[in-house]
Amino acid sequence: MKDQYVGDINDYRKYVLLRLLSADSENHIGVCWMLTPSDGRMDGSKLAYLQQHERHRHIDPVLFDILVHAASSPDHRRLATIEDSGTIPGALYQNDLLPDDPAGRDAFMARSASAFRNVDLIFFDPDNGLEVALPKGRRNSSKYLYLDEVATFFDTGKSLLIYQHFPRIERSAFINSCVERLRSAAPRAAIWTYTTAHVVFLLLIHPESPARLAFAAMLACERWGSEFIAGRFLGFEPPIL
Repeated sequence: MKDQYVGDINDYRKYVLLRLLSADSENHIGVCWMLTPSDGRMDGSKLAYLQQHERHRHIDPVLFDILVHAASSPDHRRLATIEDSGTIPGALYQNDLLPDDPAGRDAFMARSASAFRNVDLIFFDPDNGLEVALPKGRRNSSKYLYLDEVATFFDTGKSLLIYQHFPRIERSAFINSCVERLRSAAPRAAIWTYTTAHVVFLLLIHPESPARLAFAAMLACERWGSEFIAGRFLGFEPPIL
């Protein structure tokens, strides 16, 4: 995640989903921004929806107004604005910069595990999503969440929500590939996918998580039209293709 993305359309969908999963803070959420420095690019400029009040504001008026404020000036377009606004009720945040170097990354993840030891759900917000062929510790590896990290956090009893950007390949096959990789890292997880125009959110619910979290996940599959967020429950076993 980068500050330059704050308030864009992906942010709106992300926070709408997290707000529902929080169930008015009954489900305790830890947000691991996996923050990286701004790269000066313009791909965080998807803000036109904020001018289309009739089309978008009704989905979550309170959140929409928060994001209008966040996008109103460079000084407001910061993750601190989201944290301070109470966008995600009762959430805890890991807002340190995530370094590329292995020792720095390990220390970052250790701090996250300590900070989130009492939450029900951890949201990981990497720039791109799950690991690719780039080895951990190489330049730009901070843009990815690695499967061994998924396994480590899941094995502590935490449910996980993961941001995944779509690459320019066939999406159904890509989602299936992500799910297969996550099943290898967290074989006991119940898995949901929440697909949007640009990204998919991958939810892994731990069998020891409170039932209210799975209930919120099911509600999220029914709440919005497919043009906004399309939720799907994939169960505990690999889907039959």
